[in-house]
Amino acid sequence: MTDSYELRPGVPQRLDDAVMRIIAPHGGMMTGAGTNTYLVGTREFGVLDPGPDDESHIQAILAAAAGRIRWILCTHTHLDHAPGAHRLKQLSGAPVSAMLPPRTDHDFELSVDRVLADGDTVECADVVVRAVHTPGHASNHLCYLLTRNRMLFTGDHIMQGSTVVIWPPDGNMRAYVDSLTALLRIELAVLAPGHGRLIEQPHDELSRLIQHRLRREDKVRQAVLRAGTGVTLEALLASAYDDVSKSLLKWAALSLRAHLDKLVQDGELRCDAGRYCAS
Repeated sequence: MTDSYELRPGVPQRLDDAVMRIIAPHGGMMTGAGTNTYLVGTREFGVLDPGPDDESHIQAILAAAAGRIRWILCTHTHLDHAPGAHRLKQLSGAPVSAMLPPRTDHDFELSVDRVLADGDTVECADVVVRAVHTPGHASNHLCYLLTRNRMLFTGDHIMQGSTVVIWPPDGNMRAYVDSLTALLRIELAVLAPGHGRLIEQPHDELSRLIQHRLRREDKVRQAVLRAGTGVTLEALLASAYDDVSKSLLKWAALSLRAHLDKLVQDGELRCDAGRYCAS
């Protein structure tokens, strides 16, 4: 399945006989062209990740669905994915399904009509999607598998063209790598990310991402060992992420914290008063 569209916000793009994409108009460093909202179905539609509470975006979704929205799903409740669900529910009457939001300052307090768990299914006329719990980027993150064509909607678990920020304490690096590994056991045809284009050869991409995180973990480990005595996160950042643009280092620091937390949990490092050293 080839995705040759220009990534233009507000324009419905048909990816499959049962999938349309509409990109929200809030492009930026962390969102790329904008959050991908997916309309799933043929005779009636489910809306997956309504995005921000932007009136033009909500109206574009309603127009593309022609009044036939039957449910609203969110992969997680971060502010670029979930706030539009409230407004879309008001205008369409469709119920909202997701996992409950954790209490962080970057999660939207989403009101959920149906709380989903791993393996739950949502039906919409002739399509069925299955929830797959994929914690790591967020503890309440779900991917959704469209069973008819094995397309996996990945939200922020996997993004095209960029790696995902893991933001502790709700974000967890061990959970993230474990979730990627678990997806390798599912038959997949294509990945439909929350930002960017469709990703073909999904198992190759999953393996690449796992290896990327493990290489970064080893880079963090070696940086701590080279320091010899206790070293701070701030002092580690430049060497552990020397391949990252300076403009992105504040976000890299969050993932660095997640790597360090994992190594402490694994018993490889210890942390005393904010300084890390070998156990």
